[in-house]
Amino acid sequence: MHSKVYNIRQGILFCLIFNVLLYGCTKQGSNSSVLFNDTRLFMDTYCTITIHGDIEPVLLDEAFELCAELEALFSITIEGSDVWRINNAGGEPVSVDPRTVEVIRAGIEFGVLSDGMLDISIGRLSRSWDFGGAKESVPLSPATLDSLLQTVDFTKVKIGNNTVQLENPDAWIDLGAIAKGYIADKIAELLIAKGVSGALIDLGGDVKTVGNRQNGDPWRIALRKPFGNMEEWIGITEVSCAAVVSSGIYERYFEVDGVMYHHILDPFTGMPAKTDVVSATIIAQDALIGEGLSTIAVLAGSDKARWFFEQSNGFIGAVLVLDTGELLEFGDIQFVRT
Repeated sequence: MHSKVYNIRQGILFCLIFNVLLYGCTKQGSNSSVLFNDTRLFMDTYCTITIHGDIEPVLLDEAFELCAELEALFSITIEGSDVWRINNAGGEPVSVDPRTVEVIRAGIEFGVLSDGMLDISIGRLSRSWDFGGAKESVPLSPATLDSLLQTVDFTKVKIGNNTVQLENPDAWIDLGAIAKGYIADKIAELLIAKGVSGALIDLGGDVKTVGNRQNGDPWRIALRKPFGNMEEWIGITEVSCAAVVSSGIYERYFEVDGVMYHHILDPFTGMPAKTDVVSATIIAQDALIGEGLSTIAVLAGSDKARWFFEQSNGFIGAVLVLDTGELLEFGDIQFVRT
């Protein structure tokens, strides 16, 4: 069998846009409004933070330290993380950080909103696929797939007083569909508390903005063309104090004998989702909302996506790219096609 593996990080694209097109350097501006930015590797993706105001560059270190701290709570692979301890507790309640409870509660709410299409208890299933490796065949037999599907049910994730319990001891939770958005929002809260005038937080394609650019204009976010190269965009949107989050089947996938298998899994079939949505970009007040809705849109398809958008507090707008190449726009967005 012939296989190919692809793992395209949108964060690289955003770094190019902000560092080259908008500013072109690491530090600039007057003494009263200085711009700093830096890119570091967290959560298996490139994360870029750009800030300006009457600030010191050490604030970037604080922001990245918070990113590392939260990753150490939410990661499914870091031994000793809150998620790791929940998954390895044999169904017993586990005391966790209040922020972990926040993310898990949000995951359950997304499960309710989507009728189970976004299910955080998909951990056993998601970890059984190998979207970062190079396996030579589809990894799941029908019998294995059926067994794993028995562990997927977000309604059996129970939250107590800063405790989390998996009623099915064989289940695992995976917060990968929403954790980056939550972390981006928390970094924005930190920067605002520290007096930052404007910031752009890009965690591998999950973008959260604070204020505006140094010149007072909104932040300009380029949306990448699915399956295109890093310099091919479908358009540019402008936002202030909002989040822009994209999910797509082109981000991580592999091919076996000409068949594509992507990382956005349907929790009802255990297989990559099959809908008409190739890419979903959500503009929302919070990155957490944007991340959840962008995944739901890919899972649900364009016909159902509109209803989910309308039911969500904090939704501003969306751009969906369909498998036909057609672009659909929803809500109140400033989007210029290229």
